[in-house]
Amino acid sequence: MTSTSPENPVIPRPDRLALPDLLAFPDTPAARQACEYVRAHVSEPTANHSFRSYLFGMLIADHEGIRPGPDFEPELLFLACVLHDLGTSPLAPGRQRFELDGADLAAELLTGHGFAAREVDLVWEAIALHSTPAIPERRGPIAALTRRGVGMDFGRAAEIVTEAQATEIHAHFPRLRMASTLADEIVRHAARGPENAPRMAIAAEIIRERSEDPDELSGMERMALASRWGC
Repeated sequence: MTSTSPENPVIPRPDRLALPDLLAFPDTPAARQACEYVRAHVSEPTANHSFRSYLFGMLIADHEGIRPGPDFEPELLFLACVLHDLGTSPLAPGRQRFELDGADLAAELLTGHGFAAREVDLVWEAIALHSTPAIPERRGPIAALTRRGVGMDFGRAAEIVTEAQATEIHAHFPRLRMASTLADEIVRHAARGPENAPRMAIAAEIIRERSEDPDELSGMERMALASRWGC
């Protein structure tokens, strides 16, 4: 499943976060509903991408000494990562960017489970900003780890993941041409209204790239294909 290259070296290091602990999702009513919600309403490749994003976010936190509990709440990171592409689903109203549709749907789910307004805001912000460079990294651990976990699933900083971790993660959550599936879903959402793809948003960029050369992959797809994980 994984490959190495000079651009994507694998740096061996002892596992600090043991695989059984890594793969143990938060066992709370909200987390369980989020899993069911995503599996029921988004495509399997996109659902698997969302689960992997959380696992990669946890590995980043472990690698950098960002501590679950004192520094961030793992359940909130789980909810942000697992729900971050919910805006591509048929549940989304389709009257704004998919990132905002997903953030609003996630906020409804968390509010229904009695989360405090501050916790809802942290998850909303992480989802709304997950495709935006530079800003999430300065908005606290939940937004930063969501953004970076999603990015790692496209190959960014993948060298911190060991072969054993990568193999186990992809065995549980195979890729299934995730990047192309997700690009198609983003474009479908954008087609529902002009406000869904404002200039320079990721949806607008994919549409522009495809309109210029329908036979070429979008930049998002090329990034995934060239990464350690492949598409």
